[in-house]
Amino acid sequence: ARSAARPRRFTMLKVLFLTMLTLALVKSQDTEETITYTQCTDGYEWDPVRQQCKDIDECDIVPDACKGGMKCVNHYGGYLCLPKTAQIIVNNEQPQQETPAAEGVGAAANAAAASGAGTGGVAASGMATSAVVPGGGFVASAAAEVQTSRNNFVIRRNPADPQRIPSNPSHRIQCATGYEQSEHNVCQDIDECTAGTHSCRADQVCINLRGSFTCQCPPGYQKRGEQCVDVDECSIPPYCHQRCVNTPGSFYCQCSPGFQLAANNYTCVDINECDASNQCAQQCYNILGSFICQCNQGYELSSDRLNCEDIDECRTSSYLCQYQCVNEPGKFSCMCPQGYQVVRSRTCQDINECETTNECREDEMCWNYHGGFRCYPRNPCQDPYVLTSENRCVCPVSNAMCRELPQSIVYKYMSIRSDRSVPSDIFQIQATTIYANTINTFRIKSGNENGEFYLRQTSPVSAMLVLVKSLSGPREYIVDLEMLTVNSIGTFRTSSVLRLTIIVGPFSF
Repeated sequence: ARSAARPRRFTMLKVLFLTMLTLALVKSQDTEETITYTQCTDGYEWDPVRQQCKDIDECDIVPDACKGGMKCVNHYGGYLCLPKTAQIIVNNEQPQQETPAAEGVGAAANAAAASGAGTGGVAASGMATSAVVPGGGFVASAAAEVQTSRNNFVIRRNPADPQRIPSNPSHRIQCATGYEQSEHNVCQDIDECTAGTHSCRADQVCINLRGSFTCQCPPGYQKRGEQCVDVDECSIPPYCHQRCVNTPGSFYCQCSPGFQLAANNYTCVDINECDASNQCAQQCYNILGSFICQCNQGYELSSDRLNCEDIDECRTSSYLCQYQCVNEPGKFSCMCPQGYQVVRSRTCQDINECETTNECREDEMCWNYHGGFRCYPRNPCQDPYVLTSENRCVCPVSNAMCRELPQSIVYKYMSIRSDRSVPSDIFQIQATTIYANTINTFRIKSGNENGEFYLRQTSPVSAMLVLVKSLSGPREYIVDLEMLTVNSIGTFRTSSVLRLTIIVGPFSF
Protein backbone atom coordinates (compact mmCIF):
# COMPACT_ATOMS: atom_id res chain seq x y z
CA ALA A 1 0.00 0.00 0.00
CA ARG A 2 2.86 2.25 0.83
CA SER A 3 4.38 1.54 -2.57
CA ALA A 4 1.09 2.27 -4.33
CA ALA A 5 0.61 5.65 -2.59
CA ARG A 6 4.03 6.86 -3.71
CA PRO A 7 3.22 6.97 -7.47
CA ARG A 8 -0.10 8.59 -6.78
CA ARG A 9 1.61 11.36 -4.78
CA PHE A 10 4.12 12.00 -7.65
CA THR A 11 1.33 12.33 -10.16
CA MET A 12 -0.44 14.92 -8.07
CA LEU A 13 2.75 16.95 -7.71
CA LYS A 14 3.27 16.84 -11.46
CA VAL A 15 -0.25 18.13 -12.15
CA LEU A 16 0.19 20.90 -9.61
CA PHE A 17 3.48 22.00 -11.22
CA LEU A 18 1.97 22.12 -14.70
CA THR A 19 -0.99 24.13 -13.37
CA MET A 20 1.26 26.71 -11.76
CA LEU A 21 3.43 26.95 -14.89
CA THR A 22 0.38 27.50 -17.04
CA LEU A 23 -0.86 30.29 -14.78
CA ALA A 24 2.57 31.92 -14.83
CA LEU A 25 2.69 31.88 -18.68
CA VAL A 26 -0.78 33.32 -18.93
CA LYS A 27 0.09 36.09 -16.51
CA SER A 28 3.27 36.96 -18.38
CA GLN A 29 1.41 37.14 -21.71
CA ASP A 30 -1.17 39.45 -20.25
CA THR A 31 1.47 41.90 -19.10
CA GLU A 32 3.51 41.92 -22.41
CA GLU A 33 2.36 44.53 -24.96
CA THR A 34 1.01 43.16 -28.25
CA ILE A 35 3.20 43.95 -31.33
CA THR A 36 1.40 44.81 -34.60
CA TYR A 37 2.97 45.20 -38.09
CA THR A 38 1.64 48.00 -40.32
CA GLN A 39 4.79 49.58 -41.82
CA CYS A 40 7.21 48.30 -44.47
CA THR A 41 10.76 49.01 -45.53
CA ASP A 42 11.59 51.44 -48.37
CA GLY A 43 10.32 50.33 -51.70
CA TYR A 44 7.30 48.61 -50.21
CA GLU A 45 3.97 49.69 -48.76
CA TRP A 46 1.47 48.00 -46.40
CA ASP A 47 -1.46 46.26 -48.06
CA PRO A 48 -4.28 46.24 -45.46
CA VAL A 49 -6.36 43.84 -47.50
CA ARG A 50 -3.73 41.17 -47.88
CA GLN A 51 -2.08 42.14 -44.56
CA GLN A 52 1.36 42.14 -46.15
CA CYS A 53 3.92 44.47 -47.74
CA LYS A 54 3.69 44.96 -51.50
CA ASP A 55 6.18 46.44 -53.98
CA ILE A 56 5.88 50.14 -54.97
CA ASP A 57 6.05 50.88 -58.74
CA GLU A 58 8.43 53.88 -58.66
CA CYS A 59 8.26 54.21 -62.46
CA ASP A 60 4.64 55.32 -62.12
CA ILE A 61 4.90 57.57 -59.09
CA VAL A 62 8.41 59.10 -59.27
CA PRO A 63 8.57 62.05 -61.75
CA ASP A 64 11.53 61.70 -64.14
CA ALA A 65 12.82 58.68 -62.30
CA CYS A 66 15.51 58.20 -64.96
CA LYS A 67 17.55 60.98 -66.56
CA GLY A 68 19.47 61.33 -69.78
CA GLY A 69 17.03 59.52 -72.00
CA MET A 70 17.12 56.30 -69.95
CA LYS A 71 14.01 54.14 -69.50
CA CYS A 72 12.61 53.11 -66.13
CA VAL A 73 12.04 49.42 -65.33
CA ASN A 74 10.30 48.60 -62.03
CA HIS A 75 11.93 46.00 -59.80
CA TYR A 76 11.38 44.53 -56.33
CA GLY A 77 11.91 47.27 -53.78
CA GLY A 78 13.27 49.68 -56.38
CA TYR A 79 13.64 50.30 -60.13
CA LEU A 80 16.16 50.14 -62.96
CA CYS A 81 17.35 52.92 -65.31
CA LEU A 82 18.51 51.34 -68.56
CA PRO A 83 19.22 52.64 -72.08
CA LYS A 84 16.17 52.81 -74.30
CA THR A 85 17.82 50.42 -76.75
CA ALA A 86 18.51 47.84 -74.01
CA GLN A 87 17.01 44.40 -74.45
CA ILE A 88 15.84 43.14 -71.03
CA ILE A 89 15.88 39.40 -70.41
CA VAL A 90 14.24 38.30 -67.15
CA ASN A 91 15.81 35.21 -65.57
CA ASN A 92 13.88 33.83 -62.64
CA GLU A 93 16.51 31.22 -61.88
CA GLN A 94 18.53 31.47 -58.71
CA PRO A 95 22.22 32.31 -59.10
CA GLN A 96 24.53 29.31 -59.04
CA GLN A 97 26.62 30.69 -56.20
CA GLU A 98 24.45 32.40 -53.66
CA THR A 99 25.99 34.20 -50.74
CA PRO A 100 24.65 32.81 -47.45
CA ALA A 101 22.07 35.05 -45.88
CA ALA A 102 23.01 37.08 -42.87
CA GLU A 103 21.23 36.77 -39.59
CA GLY A 104 17.69 38.05 -39.51
CA VAL A 105 16.74 40.15 -42.53
CA GLY A 106 20.23 40.55 -44.02
CA ALA A 107 19.94 37.65 -46.46
CA ALA A 108 18.53 39.81 -49.23
CA ALA A 109 21.32 42.33 -48.78
CA ASN A 110 24.00 39.71 -49.11
CA ALA A 111 22.27 38.28 -52.14
CA ALA A 112 22.24 41.69 -53.77
CA ALA A 113 25.87 42.30 -52.92
CA ALA A 114 26.88 38.89 -54.22
CA SER A 115 25.07 39.51 -57.53
CA GLY A 116 26.86 42.81 -58.11
CA ALA A 117 23.84 45.03 -57.69
CA GLY A 118 25.45 47.45 -55.23
CA THR A 119 28.37 49.78 -55.89
CA GLY A 120 29.96 52.13 -53.50
CA GLY A 121 28.42 50.51 -50.41
CA VAL A 122 26.97 47.37 -48.89
CA ALA A 123 23.53 46.28 -50.05
CA ALA A 124 20.79 46.88 -47.47
CA SER A 125 19.20 44.00 -45.64
CA GLY A 126 15.73 43.88 -47.06
CA MET A 127 16.15 47.45 -48.34
CA ALA A 128 16.58 48.67 -51.91
CA THR A 129 20.02 49.70 -53.13
CA SER A 130 21.28 51.09 -56.45
CA ALA A 131 24.04 50.19 -58.88
CA VAL A 132 25.59 51.63 -62.02
CA VAL A 133 24.86 49.36 -64.95
CA PRO A 134 27.60 49.03 -67.60
CA GLY A 135 26.47 50.92 -70.65
CA GLY A 136 24.97 53.85 -68.79
CA GLY A 137 22.12 52.51 -66.58
CA PHE A 138 21.30 52.59 -62.88
CA VAL A 139 19.80 49.75 -60.87
CA ALA A 140 17.68 50.64 -57.86
CA SER A 141 16.92 47.26 -56.31
CA ALA A 142 17.83 45.25 -53.28
CA ALA A 143 18.19 41.89 -54.94
CA ALA A 144 18.60 42.52 -58.65
CA GLU A 145 21.43 40.76 -60.39
CA VAL A 146 22.21 42.57 -63.65
CA GLN A 147 24.49 41.02 -66.23
CA THR A 148 25.31 42.77 -69.51
CA SER A 149 26.39 41.40 -72.88
CA ARG A 150 26.80 44.23 -75.38
CA ASN A 151 23.35 45.80 -75.29
CA ASN A 152 21.51 42.93 -73.60
CA PHE A 153 20.61 43.21 -69.89
CA VAL A 154 19.88 39.96 -68.02
CA ILE A 155 18.03 40.56 -64.75
CA ARG A 156 17.91 37.73 -62.23
CA ARG A 157 14.82 38.22 -60.13
CA ASN A 158 15.86 37.20 -56.66
CA PRO A 159 13.89 39.63 -54.51
CA ALA A 160 14.34 39.84 -50.81
CA ASP A 161 11.22 39.47 -48.75
CA PRO A 162 9.91 42.85 -47.61
CA GLN A 163 10.45 43.31 -43.91
CA ARG A 164 7.56 44.53 -41.81
CA ILE A 165 8.35 47.03 -39.10
CA PRO A 166 6.48 46.83 -35.83
CA SER A 167 4.38 49.87 -35.04
CA ASN A 168 5.18 49.78 -31.35
CA PRO A 169 7.31 52.92 -30.79
CA SER A 170 9.10 51.35 -27.89
CA HIS A 171 10.20 48.36 -29.91
CA ARG A 172 13.77 48.48 -31.22
CA ILE A 173 14.28 47.28 -34.80
CA GLN A 174 17.39 46.26 -36.59
CA CYS A 175 18.11 48.20 -39.84
CA ALA A 176 20.43 47.08 -42.60
CA THR A 177 23.71 48.78 -43.33
CA GLY A 178 23.07 52.19 -44.84
CA TYR A 179 19.81 52.64 -42.95
CA GLU A 180 18.96 53.93 -39.53
CA GLN A 181 15.86 53.81 -37.33
CA SER A 182 13.75 56.94 -37.49
CA GLU A 183 11.65 58.42 -34.71
CA HIS A 184 8.70 56.59 -36.18
CA ASN A 185 10.52 53.27 -35.87
CA VAL A 186 11.02 53.10 -39.65
CA CYS A 187 14.31 52.18 -41.29
CA GLN A 188 15.21 55.24 -43.34
CA ASP A 189 18.10 55.75 -45.73
CA ILE A 190 21.28 57.44 -44.50
CA ASP A 191 22.31 60.22 -46.93
CA GLU A 192 26.06 59.70 -46.85
CA CYS A 193 26.56 62.52 -49.38
CA THR A 194 24.91 65.09 -47.08
CA ALA A 195 26.39 63.64 -43.93
CA GLY A 196 29.87 63.72 -45.42
CA THR A 197 30.51 60.07 -44.60
CA HIS A 198 31.16 59.09 -48.22
CA SER A 199 34.57 58.25 -49.65
CA CYS A 200 34.29 60.08 -52.99
CA ARG A 201 37.30 62.06 -54.24
CA ALA A 202 37.23 65.83 -54.61
CA ASP A 203 36.80 65.61 -58.39
CA GLN A 204 33.90 63.18 -58.08
CA VAL A 205 30.23 63.66 -57.40
CA CYS A 206 28.57 61.77 -54.58
CA ILE A 207 25.19 60.27 -55.50
CA ASN A 208 23.10 59.01 -52.60
CA LEU A 209 21.44 55.65 -53.09
CA ARG A 210 18.99 53.82 -50.88
CA GLY A 211 21.16 52.10 -48.34
CA SER A 212 24.37 53.22 -49.97
CA PHE A 213 26.00 55.80 -52.25
CA THR A 214 28.03 55.88 -55.43
CA CYS A 215 30.83 58.12 -56.71
CA GLN A 216 30.35 59.44 -60.19
CA CYS A 217 32.59 61.49 -62.43
CA PRO A 218 31.33 64.81 -63.74
CA PRO A 219 30.12 64.95 -67.35
CA GLY A 220 32.98 64.54 -69.79
CA TYR A 221 34.97 62.31 -67.42
CA GLN A 222 35.02 58.59 -66.82
CA LYS A 223 36.27 56.44 -63.99
CA ARG A 224 39.60 54.73 -64.39
CA GLY A 225 40.24 52.88 -61.19
CA GLU A 226 39.42 55.35 -58.44
CA GLN A 227 40.26 58.45 -60.54
CA CYS A 228 38.25 60.48 -63.05
CA VAL A 229 39.98 60.95 -66.37
CA ASP A 230 38.90 63.15 -69.26
CA VAL A 231 36.90 61.49 -72.03
CA ASP A 232 38.37 62.35 -75.43
CA GLU A 233 35.08 62.69 -77.30
CA CYS A 234 36.97 63.52 -80.48
CA SER A 235 38.41 59.98 -80.57
CA ILE A 236 34.90 58.55 -80.74
CA PRO A 237 33.60 59.73 -84.12
CA PRO A 238 31.45 61.11 -85.42
CA TYR A 239 30.79 63.77 -82.79
CA CYS A 240 31.51 66.69 -85.12
CA HIS A 241 30.75 67.23 -88.78
CA GLN A 242 34.19 68.60 -89.62
CA ARG A 243 36.59 69.39 -86.77
CA CYS A 244 36.45 68.26 -83.14
CA VAL A 245 38.40 70.04 -80.38
CA ASN A 246 38.70 68.17 -77.08
CA THR A 247 38.69 70.17 -73.85
CA PRO A 248 38.90 69.03 -70.20
CA GLY A 249 35.55 67.46 -69.49
CA SER A 250 33.99 68.49 -72.76
CA PHE A 251 34.58 69.25 -76.44
CA TYR A 252 33.39 71.61 -79.11
CA CYS A 253 33.06 71.49 -82.88
CA GLN A 254 34.74 73.74 -85.38
CA CYS A 255 34.11 74.27 -89.06
CA SER A 256 36.51 74.79 -91.90
CA PRO A 257 36.85 78.25 -93.43
CA GLY A 258 33.75 79.04 -95.46
CA PHE A 259 31.46 77.10 -93.11
CA GLN A 260 29.70 77.90 -89.86
CA LEU A 261 28.14 75.80 -87.10
CA ALA A 262 24.45 75.15 -87.36
CA ALA A 263 22.09 75.57 -84.43
CA ASN A 264 22.82 72.00 -83.27
CA ASN A 265 26.50 72.94 -82.74
CA TYR A 266 27.46 69.84 -84.71
CA THR A 267 26.68 70.30 -88.38
CA CYS A 268 28.65 72.68 -90.56
CA VAL A 269 26.71 74.64 -93.15
CA ASP A 270 28.10 76.66 -96.02
CA ILE A 271 28.42 80.42 -95.59
CA ASN A 272 27.04 82.32 -98.53
CA GLU A 273 29.68 85.03 -98.63
CA CYS A 274 27.91 86.70 -101.53
CA ASP A 275 24.86 87.41 -99.33
CA ALA A 276 26.56 88.04 -96.01
CA SER A 277 29.56 90.27 -96.66
CA ASN A 278 30.14 90.51 -100.35
CA GLN A 279 33.78 91.44 -100.75
CA CYS A 280 33.82 91.25 -104.51
CA ALA A 281 34.11 94.52 -106.36
CA GLN A 282 31.79 93.40 -109.16
CA GLN A 283 30.41 89.85 -109.42
CA CYS A 284 30.33 87.26 -106.61
CA TYR A 285 29.69 83.54 -107.05
CA ASN A 286 29.19 81.37 -103.98
CA ILE A 287 30.70 77.89 -104.00
CA LEU A 288 30.79 75.20 -101.32
CA GLY A 289 32.99 76.46 -98.54
CA SER A 290 34.19 79.55 -100.36
CA PHE A 291 33.38 82.05 -103.09
CA ILE A 292 34.95 83.45 -106.23
CA CYS A 293 34.91 86.92 -107.68
CA GLN A 294 34.53 87.68 -111.33
CA CYS A 295 34.73 90.91 -113.25
CA ASN A 296 32.57 92.43 -115.91
CA GLN A 297 33.69 92.44 -119.50
CA GLY A 298 36.63 94.74 -119.94
CA TYR A 299 37.98 94.13 -116.42
CA GLU A 300 40.25 91.53 -114.86
CA LEU A 301 40.81 90.39 -111.28
CA SER A 302 43.60 92.09 -109.43
CA SER A 303 46.18 90.23 -107.37
CA ASP A 304 43.94 90.24 -104.26
CA ARG A 305 41.30 88.26 -106.22
CA LEU A 306 38.62 90.65 -104.99
CA ASN A 307 38.96 93.91 -106.90
CA CYS A 308 38.75 94.45 -110.62
CA GLU A 309 41.18 96.35 -112.78
CA ASP A 310 40.46 97.81 -116.17
CA ILE A 311 41.92 95.90 -119.10
CA ASP A 312 43.82 98.16 -121.46
CA GLU A 313 42.69 96.46 -124.63
CA CYS A 314 44.67 98.92 -126.71
CA ARG A 315 47.90 97.58 -125.27
CA THR A 316 47.02 93.95 -125.76
CA SER A 317 46.58 94.22 -129.53
CA SER A 318 47.43 96.67 -132.27
CA TYR A 319 44.75 95.33 -134.59
CA LEU A 320 41.66 96.33 -132.66
CA CYS A 321 41.17 99.62 -134.49
CA GLN A 322 41.99 100.64 -138.01
CA TYR A 323 43.36 103.98 -136.92
CA GLN A 324 43.52 104.71 -133.17
CA CYS A 325 42.39 102.75 -130.08
CA VAL A 326 41.14 104.67 -127.07
CA ASN A 327 41.00 102.80 -123.75
CA GLU A 328 37.98 103.49 -121.52
CA PRO A 329 36.86 102.03 -118.16
CA GLY A 330 35.78 98.51 -118.96
CA LYS A 331 35.94 98.95 -122.70
CA PHE A 332 37.68 100.61 -125.61
CA SER A 333 36.63 102.65 -128.60
CA CYS A 334 38.10 103.42 -131.98
CA MET A 335 38.77 106.85 -133.41
CA CYS A 336 39.33 107.93 -136.97
CA PRO A 337 41.29 110.93 -138.25
CA GLN A 338 39.68 114.04 -139.63
CA GLY A 339 37.90 113.34 -142.86
CA TYR A 340 36.93 109.83 -141.77
CA GLN A 341 34.14 108.29 -139.73
CA VAL A 342 33.97 105.08 -137.66
CA VAL A 343 31.99 102.24 -139.19
CA ARG A 344 31.32 98.84 -137.62
CA SER A 345 32.96 100.18 -134.40
CA ARG A 346 36.50 99.62 -135.64
CA THR A 347 37.08 100.63 -139.26
CA CYS A 348 37.41 104.09 -140.77
CA GLN A 349 35.49 105.23 -143.80
CA ASP A 350 36.14 108.36 -145.82
CA ILE A 351 33.61 111.15 -145.40
CA ASN A 352 32.46 112.51 -148.74
CA GLU A 353 32.49 116.19 -147.89
CA CYS A 354 31.32 117.03 -151.40
CA GLU A 355 27.99 115.41 -150.56
CA THR A 356 27.72 116.93 -147.09
CA THR A 357 29.48 120.21 -146.40
CA ASN A 358 32.26 121.89 -148.34
CA GLU A 359 33.61 125.37 -148.88
CA CYS A 360 33.86 125.35 -152.69
CA ARG A 361 32.61 128.40 -154.64
CA GLU A 362 30.02 128.27 -157.35
CA ASP A 363 32.66 128.49 -160.07
CA GLU A 364 34.49 125.59 -158.45
CA MET A 365 33.77 121.95 -158.37
CA CYS A 366 34.33 119.79 -155.27
CA TRP A 367 36.50 116.74 -155.59
CA ASN A 368 36.49 114.25 -152.73
CA TYR A 369 39.55 112.21 -151.95
CA HIS A 370 40.54 109.85 -149.15
CA GLY A 371 40.54 111.95 -146.04
CA GLY A 372 39.46 115.29 -147.50
CA PHE A 373 38.32 117.27 -150.52
CA ARG A 374 39.65 119.81 -152.99
CA CYS A 375 38.01 122.64 -154.90
CA TYR A 376 38.97 122.85 -158.57
CA PRO A 377 37.83 125.50 -161.12
CA ARG A 378 34.96 124.46 -163.25
CA ASN A 379 36.77 125.98 -166.25
CA PRO A 380 40.34 124.79 -166.08
CA CYS A 381 41.15 125.94 -169.66
CA GLN A 382 44.06 128.29 -170.14
CA ASP A 383 44.63 130.48 -173.17
CA PRO A 384 44.60 129.63 -176.01
CA TYR A 385 42.35 126.70 -174.99
CA VAL A 386 38.65 127.09 -174.73
CA LEU A 387 36.11 125.04 -172.78
CA THR A 388 34.01 122.89 -175.06
CA SER A 389 32.51 120.51 -172.46
CA GLU A 390 32.98 119.68 -168.86
CA ASN A 391 36.68 119.40 -168.06
CA ARG A 392 37.57 119.41 -171.80
CA CYS A 393 39.62 122.18 -173.31
CA VAL A 394 40.29 122.44 -177.09
CA CYS A 395 42.87 124.57 -178.85
CA PRO A 396 41.20 126.13 -182.00
CA VAL A 397 42.81 125.26 -185.29
CA SER A 398 42.40 128.85 -186.40
CA ASN A 399 44.77 129.94 -183.67
CA ALA A 400 48.36 129.87 -184.86
CA MET A 401 49.54 129.08 -181.33
CA CYS A 402 47.71 125.78 -181.42
CA ARG A 403 49.86 124.31 -184.19
CA GLU A 404 52.55 123.25 -181.73
CA LEU A 405 50.21 122.42 -178.87
CA PRO A 406 48.12 119.35 -178.16
CA GLN A 407 44.77 119.55 -179.86
CA SER A 408 42.87 119.00 -176.62
CA ILE A 409 43.44 118.69 -172.89
CA VAL A 410 41.05 116.71 -170.70
CA TYR A 411 41.21 117.23 -166.93
CA LYS A 412 40.67 114.19 -164.72
CA TYR A 413 41.01 113.64 -160.95
CA MET A 414 41.57 110.54 -158.86
CA SER A 415 42.48 109.59 -155.28
CA ILE A 416 44.51 106.65 -154.02
CA ARG A 417 45.33 105.49 -150.49
CA SER A 418 48.71 105.97 -149.00
CA ASP A 419 51.20 103.12 -149.17
CA ARG A 420 49.26 101.25 -151.81
CA SER A 421 50.82 97.99 -152.83
CA VAL A 422 52.77 98.00 -156.13
CA PRO A 423 52.73 97.34 -158.99
CA SER A 424 49.12 98.38 -159.32
CA ASP A 425 46.95 99.45 -162.27
CA ILE A 426 45.41 102.75 -161.30
CA PHE A 427 44.04 104.54 -164.40
CA GLN A 428 43.10 103.68 -168.01
CA ILE A 429 43.33 106.13 -170.91
CA GLN A 430 41.40 105.55 -174.11
CA ALA A 431 41.05 107.46 -177.39
CA THR A 432 37.65 109.05 -177.97
CA THR A 433 38.24 109.92 -181.67
CA ILE A 434 39.52 107.24 -183.98
CA TYR A 435 40.96 108.10 -187.39
CA ALA A 436 41.29 105.63 -190.26
CA ASN A 437 44.71 104.35 -191.16
CA THR A 438 46.28 105.93 -188.10
CA ILE A 439 48.55 104.68 -185.38
CA ASN A 440 48.18 105.70 -181.71
CA THR A 441 51.02 105.72 -179.21
CA PHE A 442 50.92 106.63 -175.53
CA ARG A 443 53.48 108.18 -173.23
CA ILE A 444 53.86 110.03 -169.92
CA LYS A 445 54.64 113.54 -171.03
CA SER A 446 55.27 115.07 -167.57
CA GLY A 447 54.83 114.50 -163.83
CA ASN A 448 56.88 111.32 -163.62
CA GLU A 449 60.27 112.72 -162.82
CA ASN A 450 60.92 110.16 -160.04
CA GLY A 451 59.61 107.22 -162.01
CA GLU A 452 56.60 106.46 -159.82
CA PHE A 453 54.43 105.58 -162.82
CA TYR A 454 54.58 103.51 -165.95
CA LEU A 455 52.24 103.64 -168.96
CA ARG A 456 51.48 100.33 -170.58
CA GLN A 457 49.61 100.27 -173.90
CA THR A 458 46.89 97.70 -173.76
CA SER A 459 45.34 98.14 -177.25
CA PRO A 460 45.72 100.37 -180.34
CA VAL A 461 43.41 102.90 -178.75
CA SER A 462 44.03 102.48 -174.96
CA ALA A 463 46.73 102.34 -172.31
CA MET A 464 46.98 101.62 -168.56
CA LEU A 465 48.76 103.80 -166.02
CA VAL A 466 50.63 101.60 -163.58
CA LEU A 467 51.87 102.62 -160.12
CA VAL A 468 55.30 101.12 -159.70
CA LYS A 469 56.44 102.87 -156.51
CA SER A 470 54.53 103.10 -153.23
CA LEU A 471 53.36 106.62 -152.50
CA SER A 472 52.88 108.22 -149.08
CA GLY A 473 50.43 111.00 -148.54
CA PRO A 474 49.10 113.46 -148.22
CA ARG A 475 50.48 114.46 -151.61
CA GLU A 476 49.25 115.56 -155.04
CA TYR A 477 50.65 114.43 -158.37
CA ILE A 478 49.73 115.98 -161.75
CA VAL A 479 50.61 113.59 -164.58
CA ASP A 480 50.11 114.42 -168.27
CA LEU A 481 49.29 111.37 -170.33
CA GLU A 482 49.71 112.04 -174.06
CA MET A 483 48.28 110.11 -176.98
CA LEU A 484 50.06 110.70 -180.32
CA THR A 485 48.18 109.94 -183.55
CA VAL A 486 49.89 109.69 -186.99
CA ASN A 487 48.72 108.28 -190.31
CA SER A 488 50.50 105.49 -192.04
CA ILE A 489 52.27 107.75 -194.56
CA GLY A 490 53.28 110.36 -192.01
CA THR A 491 51.33 113.23 -193.49
CA PHE A 492 49.01 113.62 -190.47
CA ARG A 493 50.07 114.14 -186.89
CA THR A 494 48.07 115.20 -183.83
CA SER A 495 48.10 114.72 -180.08
CA SER A 496 45.81 115.03 -177.08
CA VAL A 497 46.63 115.19 -173.40
CA LEU A 498 44.82 113.80 -170.36
CA ARG A 499 45.95 115.82 -167.35
CA LEU A 500 45.44 113.47 -164.44
CA THR A 501 45.53 114.88 -160.89
CA ILE A 502 46.36 112.10 -158.44
CA ILE A 503 45.70 112.88 -154.76
CA VAL A 504 47.39 110.48 -152.33
CA GLY A 505 45.47 110.26 -149.04
CA PRO A 506 47.29 110.53 -145.72
CA PHE A 507 46.42 107.00 -144.59
CA SER A 508 46.31 103.52 -145.98
CA PHE A 509 42.53 103.28 -145.55
